[in-house]
Amino acid sequence: MRWLVGWSSTASGPVSSEGRAIQPVGAQLLWSDPDPLWAVGDWRPDEVRVVQTDPFTRLAVFGCCGASDEELRVGLFAARGGALRHLTAWPGSYTAVAQAGRRITIVGDLAGARPVFHTDWAGGTAYATAALPLADLIEAQLDVGHLGALLACPDSPEAMGDGTPYMGVRRVPPGHALILRDGARDITGYEPTASLAVAAPPLEQDKAVDAVRDALVEAVRARLTAPRHAPETDDLDPGPVPGMGPAERRAARGAPAPGIGADLSGGSASATLALLAAGLPGMPGTLFGHGTEAGERLLAVTFNDLATAGGARTREAELERAGAIAANPRLHHVVVAAGEDALPYAGLDTGALTDEPGPSLVIAERHRRRLAAGSADHFIGHGARQVLDAHPARLADLLLDRRRRHLLRPATALAKADGPSAQSFFVPFTVYRAARRLARTSYRDGVQEAAARLMEHHFTDEQALHGPGAVSASLAALTWCRPGPAARWLTGETLAEVSVRLEEAAVRPVLLRRPGERRADAALARYAADQRVFEQAAEIRSQRLHAPFLDNQVVRACRALPEALRVQPGARAAVLRSVLAGAGIRELPPGWGATSHAAHTAAVRTGMRTWAGELMTLFDAPLLADAGLIEARVVRKALRAAAQGERLPLDGLAELVSTEVWLRRLLARRGTCWTGTAAPRQRAVAGGVVPRPSL
Repeated sequence: MRWLVGWSSTASGPVSSEGRAIQPVGAQLLWSDPDPLWAVGDWRPDEVRVVQTDPFTRLAVFGCCGASDEELRVGLFAARGGALRHLTAWPGSYTAVAQAGRRITIVGDLAGARPVFHTDWAGGTAYATAALPLADLIEAQLDVGHLGALLACPDSPEAMGDGTPYMGVRRVPPGHALILRDGARDITGYEPTASLAVAAPPLEQDKAVDAVRDALVEAVRARLTAPRHAPETDDLDPGPVPGMGPAERRAARGAPAPGIGADLSGGSASATLALLAAGLPGMPGTLFGHGTEAGERLLAVTFNDLATAGGARTREAELERAGAIAANPRLHHVVVAAGEDALPYAGLDTGALTDEPGPSLVIAERHRRRLAAGSADHFIGHGARQVLDAHPARLADLLLDRRRRHLLRPATALAKADGPSAQSFFVPFTVYRAARRLARTSYRDGVQEAAARLMEHHFTDEQALHGPGAVSASLAALTWCRPGPAARWLTGETLAEVSVRLEEAAVRPVLLRRPGERRADAALARYAADQRVFEQAAEIRSQRLHAPFLDNQVVRACRALPEALRVQPGARAAVLRSVLAGAGIRELPPGWGATSHAAHTAAVRTGMRTWAGELMTLFDAPLLADAGLIEARVVRKALRAAAQGERLPLDGLAELVSTEVWLRRLLARRGTCWTGTAAPRQRAVAGGVVPRPSL
C-alpha cells in the first residue's frame, strides 16, 4: 500500500517535540519542518515529482501525471492564487500537494479513487491519503456507528457524512480540497456549481462524445509515455516445467510481465482501453531495456471461469469477442483459466489488510490470478458503467427540464429487459409515475422518507410489486436516498441509529442539485472507494493498475454528455464505439457491448455454494454481532438460503461478509505505521470492537 502523510502545525512557537520525534515507518521525506511531508510505500521514482520556485513554494504530485515540469510550475502559480482546479486538469490519476508559505493544499480527485483524510493532532492537523495511518497516529478506536451506516446506506452520503471506520479520522469529499493554514483546516470545492434556476445549455452530442474520446486518449497516452518498469522479484525461475512456458512460470510465482498490458474481457470498456493502448505510440520496453516485446505488443489478458456452470453461454460469447479483438497484430492474447479456487468468496482467510472495508474483498482472490498474468502496468476498465451510464434517477432530471419524450425509449427498454409478462405493458407508466414522484419530492422529504423506511424495516416494496430484475432495481433507485441491500439483516438498534443520522442530515442546509446528479455522484464515489479497496486487496508486487475511466478529465468529459443521450439503452456501448471510430478503429466483433450481469451473478451463487462451509464458520461468532450490528443466526440463515438458490440481495451479503473479514484482519494486525520516541504506543483499534452505546 502506498500513501503520503504530513501535517500542519500552529503558527506560534517552535515545532512541538512530538512532531520532531515521530515519523512513518519506511518513509521518504520530501520536505521537512515546520510542515513536513512524507511518501510511504513502494513508490516508483517517476511517481513522486516535486517542483519548487523557492524553499516555501513547492508542489508535490504523487501517482501517474501526464503534465510536464513546466506545466506543474504553472499549476503551482495558479494554486498559489487560489485556482485549485488547475491542479486537477492534467491527464492521469494522481494526488497534488501544494505549499505556499504556511498554507498547504491537498487536492483530491473527482471520483474519490484517490481520497484525502485528516485528523486533529498535536495542536494542528495531520493529513494522509490513507485512513489507517492517521488512526494509528491518534490511537483511534473503531467507529461502529459508521460501519452501521456503511452497511445500511452505502451509497448515501447523508448517512455516512465525512466519517471513516476510525473515530476522529475524517474524509475530504470527492471534488474538494483540504486547505491548511497554521494548523487550521478548511475544505472547499474546486468544481463550478450549476444553478437550478438558470441551467447552462447542454453540450452538443457530437462535441461531448469527441471530448470523451480526447480525454480517454490522453489518459491512455499518459500511461504509455511514462517510464516502463521491470518487475522486482527475488524468486528465481525454477527452469523448464512440463506444460509451462516462461509466462506461466512467472504468473505462478506471482510476478507480472514487463511492459504494458490490459484486461480483455470481451466487454466494451476493457476492449476500448486495450485497443487504444495497442494503437497509440509509446515507449517500448523498460528503463533498463527489458520487456521490449511486451512494450511493442500489448499483453491482453482474458479470464476464463471454468467452475461456473450458469452463464456459460454468456462466458463463451465473451471469449469469442475477446479472441476476435485480440486478432489485432499489436495484441498478445493470454487466457487465464481458473477453477473453484478462483470463485467469489475464495481465499477470505489469506488476503491482505486494506485501509477500509469494501464488497470487493470477496472477489479479490478471484482477480489476483488474472492480474498475476498481466503486466507491470495494467489497464482495467473499471468505472466505465458509473461514469457513462445514466443513473435511473436521471429520469427525474429530464422531467425537471420538461423533456418527457426522452423517457420513452428507456422506459420501453425496461419493459423488455425482464422478458414478456402480464405487467410489461404497464412498466412504462409505472416508471414515469416513479420519475414524476421523485421530481416533485424535495430533498428533505426524500431523506426523511428513507429514515422512516429504516425504522419500519421497509425494504421489499418494489420487489414484491414487480419481482426481481431490472424494473425493480430501477424503481428502487428512483429516490433521493434509499436503504442498501444489507440493511434488511441489520439489528433494529443499528437501523434506528442510521435513521437518526438521516433525520439530522435532512434538516442541514445543502447545495441544491437535481436528484439524478446527486445520486449519480454518490454512486460513483461509492464505487471509487471500493475500487481503491480492490487495488489494495488484489495488489501484485511491482504492478500498477490503471483505471482511466476514473481520471478527473475523463469524469468531467462524461459528465458533460447530454442526459438525453445517457438515458438511452446501450448508450455506453454507443459512446465507446464512437470513441474507437474517432481513433480509427471501426471493425468490432458482433455482440460488442453486451452486458455480463448473468455470468457475474452465476459466479457469485456458485462461489457461495462452494464455500458455504467456510462462510458458516465465519459467522459462527462474528465480530459484527459483538458490535451489535447483526444477529449471527439471521445472517447464517440468509447465507444458507442464498447458497441454495433463493432470491436474495447478493450484494448485501457480500457487504456483510467483506466487513466481517475486514474486521478480523484489522484486529489481527501487529505493529503500527509510526516509529520514533513519541510514536503511538498502540495501534489503531487495539482495544478491539467496542460495544455500542445504547440509544
